[in-house]
Amino acid sequence: MTSLTTTTEPPSVTSSGPADATDTPVHERLVVVRGERSGLTIVIAVHSTTLGPALGGARVWTYLTWREAVDDALRLSEGMTLKNACAGLAHGGGKAVVHVPAGTRLDGERRRAAMLDLGDAVESLGGAYVTAEDVGTSSADMAVVAERTEHVTGLPAEQGGVGEPSEATATGVVASIRAVARSLFGTAELDGRRATISGLGHVGSLVARSLSTSGVDLTVTDVDPSRRVLAEELGAMWVSPGTEHLVESDFFVPCGVGGALNDDVIASLAAVAVVGAANNQLAHRSGAEALAARGILWAPDFIVNAGGVLHLACDDADRSRLPERLAAIGDTLSEVVETARRDGTTTLDSAERLAATRLSRSGSPA
Repeated sequence: MTSLTTTTEPPSVTSSGPADATDTPVHERLVVVRGERSGLTIVIAVHSTTLGPALGGARVWTYLTWREAVDDALRLSEGMTLKNACAGLAHGGGKAVVHVPAGTRLDGERRRAAMLDLGDAVESLGGAYVTAEDVGTSSADMAVVAERTEHVTGLPAEQGGVGEPSEATATGVVASIRAVARSLFGTAELDGRRATISGLGHVGSLVARSLSTSGVDLTVTDVDPSRRVLAEELGAMWVSPGTEHLVESDFFVPCGVGGALNDDVIASLAAVAVVGAANNQLAHRSGAEALAARGILWAPDFIVNAGGVLHLACDDADRSRLPERLAAIGDTLSEVVETARRDGTTTLDSAERLAATRLSRSGSPA
């Protein structure tokens, strides 16, 4: 594997959303390598190992340059520190990114080569980072990674692993929506409520099905028009991508790419609350204040979407406790919301303080 950069002092980057937090430590490690088999740039950012080995998924994504992949890994790994701390896990935050140049297809033998290269990069960190599936990767990909390192989770169930985390992530999102409903409306019952879901991928589609079963009046959209089939199946209203935030609803549920909550969207958002699975929803940190100023409750994404990492971190002995821990995501969110109200701060500030408190325990899981 040809090394481009191996450093403990990452370059300065402009972060956004929760990754701008000043209460969490600077990144501990940044590794950027060119895979000897695939020729692709692979980035691993280890933000913190204060609570234990950094845990975070491996993302396969197209970026204009490899430096954009580095920026994304740095931002996402910091979010993982917040997520894992708030979830009460004995893990720090890390992230891997495989940069796929525009116009490149990553399938067949080259995909396998990329996963083997990723495994080598993970192994080079000696256990400081544990990888798993994320956007653009699967449990089958992790099985290939496992050929080169033992520091991987989320392997297929038939190979003794815990499998895909999407269902657990969706369960945590729905628990969070119920917690917000209780806070805003005095009841966790969702029958008759209105929700707009942006993004019907693995997690978004599961959230849509669960909310539909609970009697929620759904509006949905996705950049992939084929997902309209699900809208028809659920009797949901379909709207054009980019207009979904204009639909009046109780809950706006972003489940697609990050950065959806930019200044323009926040200014025209027609929802009472934002509770979704997407990472790094705030295009800028100031979005937390802007949402609060409009009276819109924003549920911090790194709390809401923690179900997946809870699933991935569970070993066999802890598996029976997973439903309880997924339900507790709603309890954690309720605590954050109430603390923000009491202290007159944003929910982002409140959630970051919770993470900082748990990080200060120097390795003791919550």
